[in-house]
Amino acid sequence: MARPDPSPSRPAGRVPLLSVRLFGILGGVVLALMVLACLGTLPYSMGTADPAGGGQQPRYNAQSLDAYLLPPFWAGMDDEETARLEQHTARIDDSEEAASTRYWLGTDQLGRDFLTRCLAGGAISLGIGIAAAILAVVIGTLYGMVAGFAGGRTDTVMMRVVDVLYGLPYILLVVLLAVALDGLVDGAQHTAFRIQQLAEAGGADAPGGSYATVTDALADEGWWIKTNYWWPGPINWLSSFCTSHRGLINFLTLLMAIGGVSWLTLARVIRGQVLSLKNRPFMEASRALGVPVKRQLFVHILPNLVGPIVVYATLTVPQAILQESFLSFLGIGIRPPLPSWGNLASDGLSQLNPVESRWWLLLWPCVLLGTTLLALNFLGEGLRESLDPKRRQYGGSDEVIRSTEPGSTPGPTA
Repeated sequence: MARPDPSPSRPAGRVPLLSVRLFGILGGVVLALMVLACLGTLPYSMGTADPAGGGQQPRYNAQSLDAYLLPPFWAGMDDEETARLEQHTARIDDSEEAASTRYWLGTDQLGRDFLTRCLAGGAISLGIGIAAAILAVVIGTLYGMVAGFAGGRTDTVMMRVVDVLYGLPYILLVVLLAVALDGLVDGAQHTAFRIQQLAEAGGADAPGGSYATVTDALADEGWWIKTNYWWPGPINWLSSFCTSHRGLINFLTLLMAIGGVSWLTLARVIRGQVLSLKNRPFMEASRALGVPVKRQLFVHILPNLVGPIVVYATLTVPQAILQESFLSFLGIGIRPPLPSWGNLASDGLSQLNPVESRWWLLLWPCVLLGTTLLALNFLGEGLRESLDPKRRQYGGSDEVIRSTEPGSTPGPTA
């Protein structure tokens, strides 16, 4: 009687393992070129100009009938300034063009090189994706290691916390953080402006001002204004920082919102791996020798978790980039003047019309986003095939791997 071949065969329809690895290498090369191009553009696209306008006084058309609705610190424009603004607007409209030898991807509605804008937006989107993946890996790895190693009631409580966080939509978290951020920035700016008004109107340093005048002026103000009037340093610093670093604050807000919910799946995966590893003979020997818990976790267990961590991190980056692009497309992520693939696509969508369609403003951000996500997924799948010994042994088939596990019933093979 012939002995059956113990090596399982690959089911029909499966992509060969060599092809998966080749696609992974191709994805890594495309991703490396994309990162180099995006980072190489930053010195030429990110200048030193203040996004808030350099602290200049806001202007308006003095002939407008709605001018009385504006704040009193706005300044009107005369006819000469209005004519100069109209000429500048006409020059910008004339500079908008499609792809050419000078501008490979055309220009946007303000006459800016769209290739540079797309690459600068890619640097921001990739930065958020990589930073969110690093944050998720650190939190998820530590959380899962502690839960799996502690076991018992501690493990149960920590996993129930993960279940609760799974039910919180990340879009709601981003919206709440964005609203809180806007309230903080607007409140700081209003407080600083109100303190400046009080100081100019009746402060002790103003002409004719005195302590009594200041006290009378502050009588109708709240405790927040009174406190910051006598100690204006912190609120002035906060107002100045929020005004000049608004883009950085939006970046960090989006990073915390995306990275703060992306670690949950990794925590479950790491917990399962730790539960399996802590009962292995080498861990029993380390406990018998009295090895400290910290050394058991970071010297004996953590090196055995490198494979799942690397694969999950690679697959988390495209997920974070897609989430950032979606939120920026809705207007609650990265906001102009900072570019990202999401808000560039949103601006391009508004330029599609039956009269004069500027299609390139929508096409190229979507093409670059799709190419990057595809390259990252190919790279992640290639790393998964290379780092998983079972998938290397059995050709990368999940069905074959499950059929070879103890207690499983072999299924039919093609």
